Amino acid sequence: MMTRTGRLTRRQFLGRTAAVAAGAAALPTIVSSSALGKDSAAAPGGRIVMGCIGTGGQGTGNMRNFMNNPDVQVVAVCDVDKSHMDAAVAEVNKHYGTESCAAYRDFRELLARDDIDAVSVGTPDHWHALVSIAAARAHKDIYCEKPLTNSVAEGRAVVDAVRENGRVLQTGSHERSTESIRYACELVRNGRIGVLKRILINLPCSDGHHQEARALTSIPDPEPVPEGLDWDFWLGHTPEVPYTPRRCHFWWRFILSYGGGEMTDRGAHVIDIAQLGAGMDGTTPVHYEATGVQTPGSLYNTFWDYRFVNRYASGLELVGTTDDPRGLRFEGDEGWIFVQIHGGALKASKESLLSEKIGDDEVHLGRSPGHHRNFLDCVKSREDPFAPVEAGYHTAAICHLNNIAMLTGGKLEWDPAGETVKGNADAQRLLAPTMRPPWKL
Repeated sequence: MMTRTGRLTRRQFLGRTAAVAAGAAALPTIVSSSALGKDSAAAPGGRIVMGCIGTGGQGTGNMRNFMNNPDVQVVAVCDVDKSHMDAAVAEVNKHYGTESCAAYRDFRELLARDDIDAVSVGTPDHWHALVSIAAARAHKDIYCEKPLTNSVAEGRAVVDAVRENGRVLQTGSHERSTESIRYACELVRNGRIGVLKRILINLPCSDGHHQEARALTSIPDPEPVPEGLDWDFWLGHTPEVPYTPRRCHFWWRFILSYGGGEMTDRGAHVIDIAQLGAGMDGTTPVHYEATGVQTPGSLYNTFWDYRFVNRYASGLELVGTTDDPRGLRFEGDEGWIFVQIHGGALKASKESLLSEKIGDDEVHLGRSPGHHRNFLDCVKSREDPFAPVEAGYHTAAICHLNNIAMLTGGKLEWDPAGETVKGNADAQRLLAPTMRPPWKL
């Protein structure tokens, strides 16, 4: 039995860990790549043994992407919803033609396995940090869905855990691996539109699920927790609240305890490409102005109709609206390039811009067959992937700081070096969540 808080007792944890180790020993055909390398580095030709934590829609999609690589073997899945977990187990077993995929409710049990090299984290956003930190400390490499974390302070904690333990982390900002988008960013970085002055960010909230979420103007009545769902564990460090399906799968993204609305959903893609094209992966803007509206009385307390202006120390501005189409426009003093999200279609002030050749001595951002493949290659090479932990942290921080600005009066000044809000105690307090015991960073 698991405790009500989602904790295993020490005896239960050690017992299950021993059982896992025994099970792993019974699988001689699975050899982890770390066992074939040294100093926790995967051998270049070794098989990468993976576990998948969070097997809902995006988590299962990532799992399939990894299984489609011949040098990967998924051996374990983890989810607090038995229906998701069982479906993932069945899919893994069918893919490999075995019955050996292990299933866990508690991610710590999966991380205790010595035969697992890397994990995919596809949980709701409020779990990204705690799972990724635990994985880094267990010496697993990590593919973590975007946004990297659900708060600024959690992002810093993930960066520290990854770097202190020598891990590879790929943030799941998969638009970064789109060939046309990397090319557009190279054009900007190499001055093809002159000096970059402004980046327009389009984050529309016009999809069907946005309209449905916005139409909710109340807090739904509690419902019985579905059989097989560990609701307390799903809530994790967030406050204890009654179950309703409107609070759980998929819809959690419109509740600030678990997500940040469209600002951190597709915002973590669009703003991420702005960071890449501007060459700002290592920092964030210093000034934030943001306005938006919340639906009074609704369970969903994220923002709609937002407008924001973010300014870097250099004077470069990010100007965001909910205008269509979803994407971003790099504006220089000699032209502009628009990048569509998703798909990577490009437009430019001059069509000839999009056929420019990048010279050998210019900035090249590299290419990969795909975001998941890039992660796997870096697990073996120990190089940073296309969306390394610092990039994921800074992109998410911009999204969160815009939300915090809207929550606290519309403006704030940020110190990227000290990672503090200047002269705004209310905003400073919102950098980190208050975690419900036993969970903590």
